[in-house]
Amino acid sequence: MSDQEATVSDASQVPSVVTALLHRLAAGDKTVITRLMPLIYDELHHRAEGYMRGERAWHTLQPTALVHETYLRLVDQHSPSFRNRAHFMAVAARLMRRILVDHARARLAARRGSGVTPEPLKEASTPTTDSPEQLLAVNDALQRLRGMDPRQEEIIEMRFFGGMTVEETAQVLGVSARTVEREWTLARAWLFRELMTDGLRG
Repeated sequence: MSDQEATVSDASQVPSVVTALLHRLAAGDKTVITRLMPLIYDELHHRAEGYMRGERAWHTLQPTALVHETYLRLVDQHSPSFRNRAHFMAVAARLMRRILVDHARARLAARRGSGVTPEPLKEASTPTTDSPEQLLAVNDALQRLRGMDPRQEEIIEMRFFGGMTVEETAQVLGVSARTVEREWTLARAWLFRELMTDGLRG
């Protein structure tokens, strides 16, 4: 690998270069981290920004901080094993979800400590996390879904939290894009019902 990998001018080359660097990282070569960061930072930031845009104004956590924390956790794993760029992004999606959930729990604990009444769940046509309560409700529902259909839980996680495309998700799971589209539709419908039931219970 040459130093030119850190400054790839042709965007079409980035996925293959990232995959090659990830293989070296998995083999224990931590020296590639400095080359890997500029190639994936912008994409991670774009995905984090997309998730946190607009309706998630309750977050004091900024996209840049989320990306930095995610990246540090990714490269700090003892034995990282990333098959390719899509798999790397799937792991990043899971870490982003954990970081956001931890942040929501801390925000909710602080709110309760100050005597502020938690906000109720709201009906929506798509999953929303515009309050700490809703983010935790989505996370709890996904944990239940994992017990029934782990693949559908992964699809929601990768597409909702990680902003991954149908094709990227299919590549990680080793299934067809059509299968991902079908299960994405089924999983979202199940999630909506669960969130509304939780809201009625609340």
